[in-house]
Amino acid sequence: MLQLIKKYYYGDYGEIEGGAAPAPGSNSREWPLWEVFIRSKQGLDHKHVGSLHAADAAMAIENARDVYTRRMEGVSIWVVESKYIHASNPDESDALYDPANDKIYRHPTFYQLPDELKYM
Repeated sequence: MLQLIKKYYYGDYGEIEGGAAPAPGSNSREWPLWEVFIRSKQGLDHKHVGSLHAADAAMAIENARDVYTRRMEGVSIWVVESKYIHASNPDESDALYDPANDKIYRHPTFYQLPDELKYM
């Protein structure tokens, strides 16, 4: 039995089968927004490089590879659906970080690190 596989690319719209459902109240033709993080060859951490729309995580990774690593800059790609990212309010930063201000022993000035130690 011959099965046809539908493949969508960034910017295409079609039926989403088994993919992420659109956000409630949004147009059913809109795909969810994904945040893209790339780890460079020299880096130890992933950096946010941009956003894109995709039907599911697999498509988001493929599109992120095509859009953000065209020159083979990355060794790892993370994609996170934007609705799952939560952030603190910058206006409330004083109250959020206030408990750490009285713990001066946490400041790195209290510790002597050997010269051979890197990435601290």
